[in-house]
Amino acid sequence: MLVASRDDPHRQTWPLETRDGVVEPNRGTRDPRAWFASDAPQLSLAGQWAFRFSERIGASLDFVAPTYDDTRWDRLPVPSHWQLHGYGAPAYTNVRYPFPVEPPHVPDENPTGDYRRTFAVPDEWAGLDAILRFGGVDSCLRAWLNGEEIGSAQGSRLPSEFDVGALLRPGAENVLAVRVHQWSAGSYLEDQDMWWLSGIFRDVALLARPTASLDDFFVHTGYDHVTGQGSLRIEASAPARLVVPELALDIATGDTARIDRVEPWSAEVPRLYHGTLATHGERVPVRIGFRTVVVENGLLKVNGSPILLRGVNRHEFDTDHGRTVSGELMRRDVTMMKAHNLNAVRTSHYPPHPHFLDLCDELGLYVIDECDLETHGFERVGWRGNPADDPRWEDALVDRMRRMVERDKNHPSIIMWSLGNESGSGRNLAAMAQWTRLRDPSRPLHYEGDQTCANVDVYSRMYADHAEVEAIGQGTEEPLSDPALDARRRTLPFILCEYGHAMGNGPGGFSEYQELFERYPRCQGGFVWEWIDHGLRQYTPEGRPFFAYGGDFGEPVHDGNFVADGLIFPDRTASPALLELKKVIEPVRIRADASTGTLLIGNRYDFRTLSHLAFNWTLETEGVPLAAGHLDVPTVRPGREVELPFPQLPSRSGESWLTVQAVLAADTDWAPAGHEVAWGQIPVSPGQPLPPPRRHASPVVDENGLRLGPGAFDPISGRLRALGSLEVEGPRLDVWRAPTDNDRGAPEDGGGLAAQWRDLGLHRMRHRVIEVLTENDAVVVHAREAPAGTDVGLRTTYTWTVADQMLVLSLVVMPEGTWPVPLPRLGLRLAVPARLGKIEWFGRGPGEAYPDTRQAARVGRFTSTVEDLQTPYVMPQENGNRTEVRWAALTDKHGHGLRINGLACFDFTARRWTSETLETAQHASDLRPSDRIWVNLDAAHHGIGSAACGPGVLPRYRLDARPTRFAVAFTEVDQ
Repeated sequence: MLVASRDDPHRQTWPLETRDGVVEPNRGTRDPRAWFASDAPQLSLAGQWAFRFSERIGASLDFVAPTYDDTRWDRLPVPSHWQLHGYGAPAYTNVRYPFPVEPPHVPDENPTGDYRRTFAVPDEWAGLDAILRFGGVDSCLRAWLNGEEIGSAQGSRLPSEFDVGALLRPGAENVLAVRVHQWSAGSYLEDQDMWWLSGIFRDVALLARPTASLDDFFVHTGYDHVTGQGSLRIEASAPARLVVPELALDIATGDTARIDRVEPWSAEVPRLYHGTLATHGERVPVRIGFRTVVVENGLLKVNGSPILLRGVNRHEFDTDHGRTVSGELMRRDVTMMKAHNLNAVRTSHYPPHPHFLDLCDELGLYVIDECDLETHGFERVGWRGNPADDPRWEDALVDRMRRMVERDKNHPSIIMWSLGNESGSGRNLAAMAQWTRLRDPSRPLHYEGDQTCANVDVYSRMYADHAEVEAIGQGTEEPLSDPALDARRRTLPFILCEYGHAMGNGPGGFSEYQELFERYPRCQGGFVWEWIDHGLRQYTPEGRPFFAYGGDFGEPVHDGNFVADGLIFPDRTASPALLELKKVIEPVRIRADASTGTLLIGNRYDFRTLSHLAFNWTLETEGVPLAAGHLDVPTVRPGREVELPFPQLPSRSGESWLTVQAVLAADTDWAPAGHEVAWGQIPVSPGQPLPPPRRHASPVVDENGLRLGPGAFDPISGRLRALGSLEVEGPRLDVWRAPTDNDRGAPEDGGGLAAQWRDLGLHRMRHRVIEVLTENDAVVVHAREAPAGTDVGLRTTYTWTVADQMLVLSLVVMPEGTWPVPLPRLGLRLAVPARLGKIEWFGRGPGEAYPDTRQAARVGRFTSTVEDLQTPYVMPQENGNRTEVRWAALTDKHGHGLRINGLACFDFTARRWTSETLETAQHASDLRPSDRIWVNLDAAHHGIGSAACGPGVLPRYRLDARPTRFAVAFTEVDQ
């Protein structure tokens, strides 16, 4: 707590310890209570406030006087963060504190913001009690109203309320003065892998409290899944009555109502009943969801049924406003989550704005509501002094838990309380759990940081690899040293509170995790890390936009782009990872049974049938639609599967695929009718095998060089220079890719696999032509590609022939030596004129895909541009690969260009810069188009994995150096 110096009351100083060394979080605040709206008058204080910024503590407190002249001060919008308006600068750290670890003290170099706001209170407020509520202030506040100090508070993502009725001057000007410090004792509890941003960043409001108004209430509901009966009881601070017209219900607070038949609330069917809780002085709208949450027989159950969590972790973030997030963006987040088949959210690592929870109630998401607590930075000092186990901090930690639970207790979407994140273990976590169980025994408790699970009801892990998850599912995980704790933990359901770290390109391995969740009942899903990239929108001196990450603001201590690890980009567009996740977790499985020649439609919902969906089919041949229709799907209960005959399909010639889509049959609050929920694709006719090529050209060597059919070659190197009238550079063997975040691995991995690649020299392979031969109908180039300083290499043979007007390249690669690492990629790179910017292909798409991130890519015929093939990762890296391509064409606006046919499927990328340029770029704004388009045609790619924070590439997706044959055919086209 901030206190004034005894020597100078206008200069603030620390200590932050009071009451015999115990850290007190607040002074003068009201007891925490539920956050609710009512018909009582209220006044928002949002808007432009007078603002003064100081780089350190010690500025005068004379500004608190009502007569103080602030006309020379700046103006700052509230809510906002002052760093995003030019005062100080944002800073990002993941684990490290950006100040010395000396709890509870912080440096004197403590940026400070002083705020002033004048406002008028209506005359009718005279004689009423009133509450001043701060929704969120980072990191601490001290406030004065009309010159009188009202108190101080910490807990940045928690509300702080003060009684101010006696200080208000209805009908006259009122002055509110607030001092906010960037650092406080509370900062030691808020080390949550995010930008350090300060200020009054949530709403400030005055709430009038009429006589006989409600101070607090608690809605207790239950649902009996056997009888369908619901129970309802309201606990309130004053006598009141609850009326629910739809249930013909009118009960007094304290009474319990039992309703014979109610519709329960779940994330799948978020049924809410609307009522009014009224006293003589106030009416409060109440939304009621009947549901019961228990851990029973080792399973987490909602309304009597085990659930599978298809979840995501969500920080609050806006690329322009930091943690000041509008209601519109909150709704956009929830509707996007629903539209991509997510059913749960963990509020990492603090309670969100209450409106977000309203939306989860309304639209249907399960919530783990997490306390505003993380002390991860103490891990770097061996957890010495960790507040989680220091009795002087008990009040501060319990206070945070209490404020969250009381604020959010009436949300049916919240199915678990979480004690916090990455705070080690200790007595204060036990105290938090004990208080919570007494206050709300209806919800299980979560915390991951203490692997004994002594204080919680679920076994939670983060970034456990697939093998560990399977062992836990089988009950064969490593035991704890304490037999009693181990036995108890084995009775708990298991969730991955964080997995699938979505940093940059990736993660790989979603589908393998989902298979384990569905195979083992104990493994009840998890929460992908995380929802959004925390890139702050900035501009280059030339006005080019980019998204900034750690280090871009000159921070001496930072963790780089580790803050950009979300399923959506900072502008809230979906990344390939979100599309991949949507496919992997889709609640309807559509497949074929080859033995019976039937379609199988499986229902993977926990509660609902498939009656809200329509099923449509499309038949495509060579990517061109041939027929379409509708499937009549009978009622399919949760967890069941139905067998259907194939639709009547017309005759066809060529590679054909039947695509079946499950779409919304009617509009919902989160997506319109026709929105695709799930899809499946079944091959129904194979492609026609290529006829044996008719070779009909011989090489010609003359004063113009070396020619073979439409191809012109350099006679010394054997490299293709032109195809007909098209200039071409290459193709040549290429094994390098701009390392992904997952290739680089975690910071403690020393650069990960990418560092091993660079150490071997794969980024600077050297090319040696052994010989160029001209045979009867071929040009043959023998060469060797190898890195400097080692004897490993790749012996390559390029055989060029002409067949059926196509220039055919057959490539044979033979590894030499013992390769210590897998290859990034294996294929060809060539360059074509920049004007060939229109792309069409037949293969998987429309988005990017790699060996372990390909579930969302369907077979079809797609068109794009070179620009739109790129994926705009915040940190540029390998991206944009299209996989299982049968053919691809690059053309100009007149249809003139190059077509590439694979004798087998190949991977394809095209970009206006090289992989080397892509690797050196720090932001997308660094990438400038060259005068050529660089094309990669790959036989294979190494997988992506999630080694930036989690397991690496699974063995089946490794690209080890092995003998490889690869063939493509080039044709000049003029459509």
